Amino acid sequence: MRHNGTPAVAASGVWIDDSGQRQPGGEAHAWFPGQNQTACGRPLNRARLYGLAHVPFDYRRTDHLDAADRIGWICPRCVAATTPRPRRTRTFHRP
Repeated sequence: MRHNGTPAVAASGVWIDDSGQRQPGGEAHAWFPGQNQTACGRPLNRARLYGLAHVPFDYRRTDHLDAADRIGWICPRCVAATTPRPRRTRTFHRP
């Protein structure tokens, strides 16, 4: 299913930063607000994920997590679902 919005983060835990905003923690998934499931197909309620519509999902395959990050795991299926694919061009070799 193709979505035309920007994905937000659905996380297994939340923490509150210094300005009082909820931030993701635990494992992070891509979630399109208005849907009941993540981009990889996990339902929010059954997986006990919190939808954070104000936090954009801008993780890439090359991101590295360390011990200082509050997010412990980023779903690779959600990263693949939100990464734009290069467009293929057709070339006709026949004259």
